[in-house]
Amino acid sequence: MHVIVVGLSHKTAPVEIREKLAVPESRLREALSRLCTYPGVREGLLLSTCNRVEVYAVVEDLESGYGRVQEFLADTHLSLSSEHLTPHLYWHAGDRAIGHLFRVASSLDSMIVGESQILGQIKDAFEVALTHKASGLLLNKIVKKAISVAKRVRTETKISETAVSVSYAAVELAKKIFSNLTEKTVLLIGAGEMAKLAARHLIANGVRQVRITTRNFQHGLELAQKFNGTAVPFEDYRTELAEADIVLVSTGASHFLVTADDVQRAMKQRLSRPMFLIDISVPRNIDPAVRPIDDAFLFDIDDLHMRVEQNREDRLREAAKAEQMVVEEVGVLGQWLQSLEVTPTIVALRSRTEDIKRREVDKVLARMPHLSSDDRAAVEALASAIVNKMVHGTMVTLKNEATSSSGAAYVDAARRFFSLEETQPVYPSEQTEAQELPEGNGPVHETGGFSESSLVQHTTKEPGRRGR
Repeated sequence: MHVIVVGLSHKTAPVEIREKLAVPESRLREALSRLCTYPGVREGLLLSTCNRVEVYAVVEDLESGYGRVQEFLADTHLSLSSEHLTPHLYWHAGDRAIGHLFRVASSLDSMIVGESQILGQIKDAFEVALTHKASGLLLNKIVKKAISVAKRVRTETKISETAVSVSYAAVELAKKIFSNLTEKTVLLIGAGEMAKLAARHLIANGVRQVRITTRNFQHGLELAQKFNGTAVPFEDYRTELAEADIVLVSTGASHFLVTADDVQRAMKQRLSRPMFLIDISVPRNIDPAVRPIDDAFLFDIDDLHMRVEQNREDRLREAAKAEQMVVEEVGVLGQWLQSLEVTPTIVALRSRTEDIKRREVDKVLARMPHLSSDDRAAVEALASAIVNKMVHGTMVTLKNEATSSSGAAYVDAARRFFSLEETQPVYPSEQTEAQELPEGNGPVHETGGFSESSLVQHTTKEPGRRGR
């Protein structure tokens, strides 16, 4: 069995391609059912967002599996030929497919590194796959681990703690000035999109009082209804400054609407309580002469952009830490996947020795019919004890070496020594699913690490080298 991912994202395909492949929630069930009807596809999960469409699958054969999934994607939108689709696709298998999912879940592959929406989308996709029985034991283990890795990244790094949009940077700065936004009043002057978005973020972060003034009073009333706020006449905005803790200005005016004198008067009435002024207008609508005024904190669009850029650099530094976590976690899960390879050999060894024991005990008991039931039970127990002790060391060694580079050689040796029939890696059962992940992080597989005959091989295929 092979774990693979085939897909495209904002990094490889323009929106006109992504939108054609996107699968709406109402069609996910049908799409997953269709995916699992393709020969050799044992499990499937479909992740479809505005920035990516990816199929995670467990397939019997690697090469044909890639082809089946690509065929499925092409069939999703009949007007998109395979020739037009292929240049935008990426292929990964084994530990690279798993690592890709871990990176996606941790938002390391997102358009905005550190965003939180993608993890919820993966959970939703997984829920659909579980509900419709498209995801089985392997994908269940892998996706659950991906969710765990994403949570670890968010807990152990600061990748999501800083703003990377102008509107949210305003909220971040407001929190630095006011420890609690709940009792603060926001004055929105104008109706620019970024200012409205910043107001929404402020409300989401606890602001309850929003006062809105625009040149068109009717428009102000409509906005006030949306924000659960209060509309005030535009000519009164200067008097409103005294009651405003946070002032958002975004108009099309070509001159300063808020002057240093306006702020000075407001600060006297406020008894020097801090005022946070955000000027998102271009040209600027707040006079830069406001900056020296005590307890008045002015930020214009360039200040916010500078803050965003600094935060992006901070996120990239945190992303480097997260990447190392992903590598470590892939190694842990890779050990578990490799350990599945020895399971058929151990099962065959147990079956072989049990058959031999059974035949030999039956022969002995047939020649000794006079034995009591207790004696017969003693013979059975003795034979079982001898057999178990003889094969115990072999089975322990097979398990311990399963994740080493010599794992395949040990399996081959055991088959030869005990005259076992050729066993192939089989689809995991509940028994194999119950096996624990190896303790600790184990060896790190930066560029692979599975043996050539491993149950789940590591491969990265380029679209032009699929060799179908």
